[in-house]
Amino acid sequence: MPALDPFYPIVDSAAWVARLVGAGARLVQLRIKDADETTFARETRAALAVCRKAGATLVVNDAWRVAIDEGADWLHLGQEDLDGADLAAIRRAGLKLGVSTYSEAELERGLSVDPDYVALGPIFPTISKALTVEAQGLERLTEWKRRIGDLPLCAIGGIDLDRAKLCLAAGADLVSVISDITLNADPEARAKQWIAATRRA
Repeated sequence: MPALDPFYPIVDSAAWVARLVGAGARLVQLRIKDADETTFARETRAALAVCRKAGATLVVNDAWRVAIDEGADWLHLGQEDLDGADLAAIRRAGLKLGVSTYSEAELERGLSVDPDYVALGPIFPTISKALTVEAQGLERLTEWKRRIGDLPLCAIGGIDLDRAKLCLAAGADLVSVISDITLNADPEARAKQWIAATRRA
């Protein structure tokens, strides 16, 4: 499997996917909360078309049925989403899988489904998601990487460009970002800064 790009933005529409892929992103997650399945399917189909034309990778968040039906290559599941997901169907469809972890128990559970990458977060306090867990910090990243070895490790939560460099130095293989891109006055320029910094790292 080719190495996952270290710059891993998360956005909520195919239009955002197109903007970031146009700026040079090679790995993007589509995460649309509170959308009906028809809307998610339409957005996924459009985002996949953009990514395939550009040679980029799209990761579909949570909606495993849509990911299978639309022929996606990658899926990301949180711990709650693992409860209702048909993992056998996901694997039969050939989907590669990323999983979220926030604790020792969740790491063990995540590893039990033979994921293709593991995400740890939030590394820092975040405004993008309401969480009841405390920030994990950089030391936990290093510990997680030591435990999972060659399996790619994704850092997520409260990460700006300066923090991204710290995460990569601490052991992360890729770094997810939301607000530092989507709330920036010039998201494409900011994405290019991320790309230059993270690929060089």
